[in-house]
Amino acid sequence: MENRALTLLTSRPHFSALETFRKGRAFLHGVPNPDVEAKVLLLLATGMSEAEFLASPERELRREEARRFWKTVDERLAGMPLAYITGKKEFWSRIFRVGPGVFIPRPESELIVEKALEIATGGEETIVDIGTGSGNLAVALAAELPGARVIATDISARALKIARKNAASNGQDRIEFAAGSGFSPLRSLGLEGACDLIVSNPPYVSESDWEGLAPEVKSHEPKRALVGGRTGLEFIRRLVRGAPAFLRPGGHLIIEIGEGQVDAGLSLFDDRWTRPCVAADLRGIPRVVIAAKAGLSRPKSP
Repeated sequence: MENRALTLLTSRPHFSALETFRKGRAFLHGVPNPDVEAKVLLLLATGMSEAEFLASPERELRREEARRFWKTVDERLAGMPLAYITGKKEFWSRIFRVGPGVFIPRPESELIVEKALEIATGGEETIVDIGTGSGNLAVALAAELPGARVIATDISARALKIARKNAASNGQDRIEFAAGSGFSPLRSLGLEGACDLIVSNPPYVSESDWEGLAPEVKSHEPKRALVGGRTGLEFIRRLVRGAPAFLRPGGHLIIEIGEGQVDAGLSLFDDRWTRPCVAADLRGIPRVVIAAKAGLSRPKSP
């Protein structure tokens, strides 16, 4: 692909933006949305806005712009996720930085935010995001609930560095970040029995399913953020068992689960929990489990 692109540049150094877009789209015919991705990569390579591209499709690309474009097309064809190439991903109508070693937010995870907002009182609550990754859940909740104390944890120092940058770029500097696995950061912060809401998009892919994932995911996204153990339920089990010690009575745990895990996931909740229920994503797939710690719930503010 790259040699073909260089041949084009050598034989005919001046291509318009529209011609380059069309040629790139043809090369990207195997990706899910070649029109969208070709345009995204073209705008990235040239620094043009979409409005500028539409207004001046015949603008000739400089040689370096063309080289940058074909380099990103080559990376995309090699399986590099588009979000890693552009360095950003949209979530909850906000832009988040992402990069290799940090899990790319998925749109179905917005369901966690939706359910959290239905439960939240809007007051001075304590909300924890375990395994924050890019910080997308913590940032979205902090933005929607300005009165809440929001704490985001992750075992990855790289992820926390990016999450802090995302919090700052989205105007949410008040989010607290803590490093560590599982509930250990909460214990260090003295949050036993003090949390109103714990959310998490945990690793839930099984070892066997990992082997069958698309190369785009398997070869580029962090395995630790995806694989939850041999069955995929190991990290979820840790959350269900450990969360009651840190939740107030009536406090909620909201976690994302994988396709086909709903029955096994619900079976993990014992008599320390009440009202576990499941919410489906837009495809009708059970995606999020919501459970309350047994005890008296707080009334929601009007």
